[in-house]
Amino acid sequence: MKRRDIFKGAALAATMALAAPAMAQDKQTIGVAIPSATHGFMGGLNWHAQAAIDRLKETYPNLDFVLSTAGDAGKMVNDIEDMVATRNIDALVVLPFESEPLTAPVQAVADQGIWVTVVDRGLSQEGIEDLYVAGDNPGFGRAAGEYFAENLQEGDNIVVLRGIPTTLDNERVEAFQAAIEGSGINVLDMQHGNWNRDDAFNVMQDFLSKYDDIDAVWASDDDMAVGVLEAIDQAGRNDEMWVVGGAGMKEIIKRIMDGDPMLPVNVTYPPAQIATAIELTALGLVSPTPVSGRFIIGSQLVTPENAEQFYFPDSPF
Repeated sequence: MKRRDIFKGAALAATMALAAPAMAQDKQTIGVAIPSATHGFMGGLNWHAQAAIDRLKETYPNLDFVLSTAGDAGKMVNDIEDMVATRNIDALVVLPFESEPLTAPVQAVADQGIWVTVVDRGLSQEGIEDLYVAGDNPGFGRAAGEYFAENLQEGDNIVVLRGIPTTLDNERVEAFQAAIEGSGINVLDMQHGNWNRDDAFNVMQDFLSKYDDIDAVWASDDDMAVGVLEAIDQAGRNDEMWVVGGAGMKEIIKRIMDGDPMLPVNVTYPPAQIATAIELTALGLVSPTPVSGRFIIGSQLVTPENAEQFYFPDSPF
């Protein structure tokens, strides 16, 4: 029996003591579908997903998990369909590889009465998921944009690298643009770097060849920032511009701690959000605790003054 109604709070407080033991007797399965570890943030996210599953298996012996990773949207769709057909999952936790291609397949899962938790990258249609867990994407873009507006002058030129085309990328970019509106900053160009350091390297090389005057770069992701910095270094233009990435990669945070002028600040976006999503979903299955809705983890500006608080040298990201 699927547990969608339990998640939605159908278990009343008066029956809570009876409901919890009854649910605990049932073996239930949570499917987790996430992108493969193609870059640092996703590497950290994969690590936190497995760690959360390992913890929850010990805490809740009657929960099973099936974890799949995909390098493209097509494989993720196949993985999800297989979870439903062969593992009879009671809940799905999915971080869509891309928003549009995953929307209809996840809708099909929800239509079967299976609980759906969407993480990070939203679907292109609202209202499909029961629970949404993510970092504060508008806050992520706004924090970066406010820093640019406060630290650049009217007439200064910037370039922007976007991520993979997704709803969260749209939210970040729209908030960034709103934050710099009226500042007089010129956005010379904006291209997708796909949250990939090699793609970002190529995009930044193109920007550097087209524009002689760039004052700053919003890379909007630390893996892309690494590619951007390499392109700038190869072009010998290190003294001309600074770069702001995001997500708190430990190597970037260390450079901020050390006062690197090319990396003045960063904006947090924790890969551990996948663990939050899995644990909330598990809690909904094993108890009548209401967990539906939105769970947003705030973004913070990392500066040389507070960077030590965000530096975790033993983390995978």
